[in-house]
Formats: sequence, C-alpha cells, structure tokens
Amino acid sequence: MQLALSPTLDPVVERFNLRDYQVKFINDTYKAINDGHRAIACVAPTGSGKTVIMAQIAEHIVSQGKRVLILVHLDVLVGQTYDKLKAFGLHYQTGFIKAGWPENREAPVQIGSVQTLGRRRWWVDTAFDVVIYDEAHTTLFTQVGTRIRYATHPDAIHLAFTATPYRLGKKSPQMGDRCTTLVSAPVPAALQQLGQLATMRYFGLPAGDQADLSGVKMVGGDFSEADLKNRCDTDKLVTRIVEEWHRLTPGKRTIAFCVGVEHASHVAEAFRRSGVTAATVTGDTPIDERNQLYRALGRGDLLVLTSCNVISIGFDEPSVEVGLLLRPTTSLALHHQQIGRVMRLSPGKDFGIILDQAGNLLRLGMPEDVTAYDLATAQKSDGPGEVPKKQCPECWSIINVFESICPNCTHQFPAPEPTEVDAELIEYTRDKRGRRAYQSLLRKAYRKGYDPTWAAVQYHSQTGKRPDRFWAIGAIFGNTPTMVDKDSYYAAMTAIAERKFNTADKKTISGWVIAQFITEFGRQPTYDYLKAKN
Repeated sequence: MQLALSPTLDPVVERFNLRDYQVKFINDTYKAINDGHRAIACVAPTGSGKTVIMAQIAEHIVSQGKRVLILVHLDVLVGQTYDKLKAFGLHYQTGFIKAGWPENREAPVQIGSVQTLGRRRWWVDTAFDVVIYDEAHTTLFTQVGTRIRYATHPDAIHLAFTATPYRLGKKSPQMGDRCTTLVSAPVPAALQQLGQLATMRYFGLPAGDQADLSGVKMVGGDFSEADLKNRCDTDKLVTRIVEEWHRLTPGKRTIAFCVGVEHASHVAEAFRRSGVTAATVTGDTPIDERNQLYRALGRGDLLVLTSCNVISIGFDEPSVEVGLLLRPTTSLALHHQQIGRVMRLSPGKDFGIILDQAGNLLRLGMPEDVTAYDLATAQKSDGPGEVPKKQCPECWSIINVFESICPNCTHQFPAPEPTEVDAELIEYTRDKRGRRAYQSLLRKAYRKGYDPTWAAVQYHSQTGKRPDRFWAIGAIFGNTPTMVDKDSYYAAMTAIAERKFNTADKKTISGWVIAQFITEFGRQPTYDYLKAKN
C-alpha cells in the first residue's frame, strides 16, 4: 500500500490543530510505509497526543478509500478513541466490534476490543488495509493481536502505537520481534522543554515506611501480586502514605496505584478518616460510574481516587497533580504509564508530584531519563537511558545520583572519598576518574546492545562535560583484545548500524562500524583487522 500524501503536512489545514512534532511523527510514519515497512512501532509518550495522531492517520486512510481496524484492550479506550475520530469528521464512518456498541460492518473504520474480536468472526474476512494497535505493548501480543498480525491480515500495514515499548521477560516476544522499524515523538524531557508536559517533583518514603520485599516471589517477570498484598496492605503503610500526603501535598487532586481492590479500598478509607474526600475505582466499576468519579476529581469535589490496574492506562484527567505509587513493580512500562497520568498539562497546575512508597523510582528511574527510542532499546525490558537515583535524607526527594545539592531542599551531599569510585556514576573531578566512569558506561552500552553514543550522552547529561574521545580505547576489551573479541564487536556494531540507519546501503553501515571500531581498538589495529578479514 502506497499512501499518496504530500511530503509535508500543513497543520493549518488539518481538521485538528496538530502540533509540529505530531506532524513530523505522521510524516515519518508515512515515509516508513512508503519505504516498504509493513510493521512499524509508533512510540509517543503519555500526554503527547497519541490518540490524536492515530485519528489523523485514520482520516487520511479513509480519504483514500481504504479501511482501518483500530485494536484496543480496555472499554474506556473505545469511547476515547471514538471521540478523537469524531473530531476528524469520522462520526458516521466508524463501526464497532465491541459488545454494547453499534455494529456497522460497512464502515471504513472499525474500533474493536481484543475481547469481542475473539468472540466474533465476521471481521476476519474484511480486507483491512491498515491495522492500528493502541497500547501495542499489550494488544500486539494478545492472542487476537498475534492472529491479526500473522494469520488473518498479514499483508496489511501494522502500526503499533504505544507510550512504553518495553515488555517484561527476556523470553517474551518484544516490540522488535514484531516490528521492523520505529518512529517516535520527542522523549518526555524534550516535551517538558517544549511546554507540552508538566515538570515533575519526585519524593520517596524512607525504607522503613515501604513494603518489605524480601522473599516476594516473581511471577511472569514481576512481583507476585498475592505476595504484595500481604506486604503492602498493612495499617502501618497505609497510615504513613496518608500522613505524607497531608505533609507534602494537602488539598491536591490525587490518584493512587494500589496492589489490589482491598488495598485500594483501605487506602481510600484511610483518607476519608483523615477528612479527605476519597473513592475507589475497580475493573467492575461501570463505565458511567467511572466517568462520574473522574469528573468529580476534575472538579475537585473528590480529592483522592484509588485503583488497581484501572487508571494506569486510559485515564485522562489532566488536572491531577499527585500520583501515589503504592504497588512495587519491575515493569518499566507500568511505571512510566503510572507517572504519565500526572504529567499532563492543566490550567493552574505548576507541576506534577509523585509520592513513592513502592521503591519504584529508585528501582526504575523516571520518564525523564529516556534519551531516545529505538527497536534495540525497546527490546530491553529495563528500557533505555536509565540514570541511577538516590534519596535526599532531609526531604526524601528522589534525585539523580550525581547531584551534589538537593534541588528541593538544598541539602548538600558530602563529596566522595578520593579512593571511592562508583562504577556507574561518580563525581568527575579528575580526568582519570572521568575516564573510568566513561569506560564503565561504554561497557554497559555494549552489554545491553545500545548504540555506543548512548554512553557519551549519559556522561554529558550527568557531568555537563563531554568525554575525551581517547578514553574509549580499550574500554570494553582492554589492551590485549583477541580476534574473537574483535569479531564479536564487529558483529555487534553491524547489527546496531542496520537498526540505526534503516538502510541496506553497505557503505553507510560499514563506515559507521569502522568509526566505532577505531574508537574501541585504535586506528592501526582496525586497519590490520580489516586487512586480515578481507
């Protein structure tokens, strides 16, 4: 399928007033399609207008006489998606494959839930030209999503939209296994700089006021929910988070991410006992009732809304200022989804605040840590660009480990002893120490399959300085690398270059690989290796 579109969209003539980066995102997607890609990971952070982008693409598809299936996995996302489609004039061109919604099999746009698609059959024989997967880190990997991708519509164009392209479990299929290329909107930190996302403040409760995770089992790559209920839903922990809310964020609209329904109910009840209006939303709460609670929160009639696995995805109330992280997790996708609920802009909202009782910030970092998206990092369950954190002993802020002064309370951290060197991050006061730290970052990039430039970006973001290029020589294999070492490095850099440039041009790939080879081994050893190889 070729999309007959002009090279550049003009946001002025669009039905919806698209932001510049949204226009670029759409054009990058069309370029990937016209370059021959049929399965594209489309990454747009929470709050960047992902559903608007999806709706604009759907409108373009329909305008060319083609058909599109939009796959969702939550009831609330059906209505949200339809609202955006209506904004692009698709009121009467949308049908639903979803229980309780009107069916119109002839409509060129179909919104289908994974649950209903699994029970109905007529759509299988419908010739959809494009399939859009909303929350693709989930829908693309469901039984129905997998069937659509490979069995019922293998020749369609598959656009896998997600804010968080990370999946748990090294043995689980990853975004890079299902998609051949990736396009993305700016990362959260860049959107904050553009004024499109709220800036954030992060606080964590001290270890004594967090759940004891010793002995907690792992199930499917994350903490066992059954074990977490016993560790997190205690009178002590529930009382402490309420006390900290009153101390740090009194009167602010708040959502709480809990372990289970009972935990969510207990947290809401504790807030009510302290004189705060609070309610709980669960998977069994009817859509109309949920929307009433969301509107009450937006008006300020309700100050605290607690939940379990309901408002992590699909919740869109920009006025919320505080998020309570009460469920420990190892899932970077879940972690970023939860924080993202608080990062939306709203009149009168100066910044978002996270109170973390789960230890997730120290474990997983923050959305602002992400420096780029690509299929290599999307295949890693711990995600790209993580920066180690520490906690201020005075105000409990969670900050980057290299900060010498807490930006919240100005607490000054003692300088490290000259003999102490952190393998990941240190205070860079001497060239020798800076070299060791930069080499550590290069080794980490190699272990994780990252582009080596990731190490330079991390070093600069942590120190404000650029690393000396000569520091990289011998960083990974030392001064006496073997031929096996060189072969391994050459293969690894070639794989990264092929993903990085999305091209079959061997000259482009080879040039970049040789440059990285020289950086690690030196100029003459590189020439000797290439001569021996040829």
